Parts: sequence; C-alpha cells; structure tokens
Amino acid sequence: MPHAGEDAPHNKCADQFPPNRYPGNDVLVGGKRFDALQVGVRVLWEIKTHQFDTYNAFIQRQTILEQVPLLQEERDIATACGYGFVVGVSTQVHKDALLERDFTLNIVVTGCKR
Repeated sequence: MPHAGEDAPHNKCADQFPPNRYPGNDVLVGGKRFDALQVGVRVLWEIKTHQFDTYNAFIQRQTILEQVPLLQEERDIATACGYGFVVGVSTQVHKDALLERDFTLNIVVTGCKR
C-alpha cells in the first residue's frame, strides 16, 4: 500500500532504514499498516521521526503515553502474524523515554532527520 502520510522525510526514513522490502509503500498485516517490512527477514518496522528532543517535558511525557500503547498493539499484531517488530526513532532521547515506559520494546536509533 502506498505510504499513508504525505510526510516526505518520514517516508524516506521508512524506505531506507531498514531497507524496506517495498520502498514507497506501507505493509498491511493483520489489518494494521506498518512503515516497512525489512529486506531479507520477517521484521516489521514502525518509524518515528518526531523532533522529540525539542519538546518540553510535558509534551515528551504526553507523546510517550500516546505512543507506547500503540506500539505495544502493533508489536502484538506483528507477533501474532509471525513477524518480528522494531521501532525506529530518530534520537537516543526518544528511545530512552520509550524504554523507560516499556523496556520490552525493540527500539533502534535511526538518526533520520525531519
């Protein structure tokens, strides 16, 4: 499926990190769109290109409270369908904040810029 959003920097990151098996497209699995299916392995990715480090503490907290349940749901769908699941975030600060809320998430710092 074509990428859902019209966010060129986000889509570029989803196509390049990891190498997306279907560049220019999202992947529909279990009724949920994922940003990428990694080349060569059965791993689905959700990419977050938020400028998380620039947010004040309140907005950072709200972002994490919103993202974690959605990421857990996506992970559960991926797992139920026989896929691994990785979250790609732009910065270490974002990764650390997500892991503080749920240390079981598999998160990679992509370095992708907005």
